[in-house]
Amino acid sequence: MSDFSLPSQPSLLGRARQLNIAGLVPFSTVDWPGKIVASVFCQGCPWRCVYCQNCEILDFLVPGAVPFAELEELLGRRQGLLDGVVFSGGEALAQAAIIPAARWVKSQGFQVGLHAAGAYPTRLQEMLAAGLLDWVGLDIKALPADYRQVTGVAGAHKAFTCLDVVLSRGIDYEVRLTVYPGHPGKVVDLARDLAARGVKNFALQQARELGASPDFQAQAQGWDSQVKTWAKEIEDLGFEKFSFRPA
Repeated sequence: MSDFSLPSQPSLLGRARQLNIAGLVPFSTVDWPGKIVASVFCQGCPWRCVYCQNCEILDFLVPGAVPFAELEELLGRRQGLLDGVVFSGGEALAQAAIIPAARWVKSQGFQVGLHAAGAYPTRLQEMLAAGLLDWVGLDIKALPADYRQVTGVAGAHKAFTCLDVVLSRGIDYEVRLTVYPGHPGKVVDLARDLAARGVKNFALQQARELGASPDFQAQAQGWDSQVKTWAKEIEDLGFEKFSFRPA
């Protein structure tokens, strides 16, 4: 009899531990509306949005600063105190390990939320089909023709495919638009287009300088007034839920 044996497959937790984590916030009431969560910030993003508030964690080659074991320990202590975990970034969907990580969190009795920039529709579809997500916060950054101006790369088709995926699954979600001085504008046109596509829950967010590149300026003459005007016009469009988050 041969003593040859195939190597054992990594456990679910072993695969989850491959997630490259840049930061962990143990208690948040703002990352998933209406929920108390821990927020996991995943390293790396393929886009370079000029207003990004996590600009220091965009490089995929930087090793994670937080071992997955810290999340394990946190959830062990917070049973009954946290509703769930939100995976954010960077772009969490860029890492294959997000799938076992979300599956492990679910196995511990917690809900899973996701902040997604819209760059990975296939992985988003896979996670939704597997029932691994309870809520998605999806960024839609501009009308398709203006996407590159915001992200620095092409990608509108991926983002709007992600939108179609989210809307088709019947999952709880929020679609968000972040505006900043220099944004290509047509903000109300975009909101109207999203409403026509079936978006019911929409948020307009005003970019802030905290966490952004030192070169980014969140203010300009008349900017606050302009954003408030957009917010009022969008509110009049009749979304089932509309949130305005000024700077």
